[in-house]
Amino acid sequence: MKLRCIVLDNSIIQQKIMEKMINNHPNLVLSGMCSSGLEANYRITNNKIDLMFLDVDLPLGSGFDFLESLENPPQTILTSNNPDYAVKAFEYNISYYLLKPITSMSFNIAVEKVLKQQTILNQKMGEEEFVFVKSNLKKVKVVLRDIKWVRAIGDYIKIVTAKQNFIVHLTMKGFEKMLPEDKFLRIHKSYIVNLKSIEQFSCKDVEISGKSLPLSKSKKEVLSDKLMFS
Repeated sequence: MKLRCIVLDNSIIQQKIMEKMINNHPNLVLSGMCSSGLEANYRITNNKIDLMFLDVDLPLGSGFDFLESLENPPQTILTSNNPDYAVKAFEYNISYYLLKPITSMSFNIAVEKVLKQQTILNQKMGEEEFVFVKSNLKKVKVVLRDIKWVRAIGDYIKIVTAKQNFIVHLTMKGFEKMLPEDKFLRIHKSYIVNLKSIEQFSCKDVEISGKSLPLSKSKKEVLSDKLMFS
């Protein structure tokens, strides 16, 4: 198992230390070094990031502030010169807390814990795939097989399931990254569908539970191929 990771730390020296440790670890792939929350947020939003090494002591706001700003933060290992942050770190469901200066031994222990957590998560996902989304100020578990389709509504998305609907403050691109490509397809700029829910389709639309959803011309062939092998 390889985890794609980023580092958010404004210290160039610390970035070099982390870069060397990550590149020397057989289960880690470095996806980017970031000096600001803005840069890190861009990478997380536009790439699949499994693990983030996050410095608590950022120049503009703390690492905790940055975590709170993320809709779906990746697994996170916090780093800091201050041991007093350790207790607070666990309030944020942090995977591990690394005290600087970071040694190879402490680094490897932290990564090993994250790998074990990821293994357990993968096993659970295999039993029943699901995602957690924030709806009405609560984290809600949504079972993927229950999703019929997802619709973009401005800065929000509407997740339509067999049981109920959820309005979530999240982009379509962000939610699309959370879904398995072999089971879901974005058929239109405003719609993602569960392939198993499709009842019929034409060159212009897809029908699910008697409702017609628009199908982009560029997605017709992709849809046909996916349905053939799903």
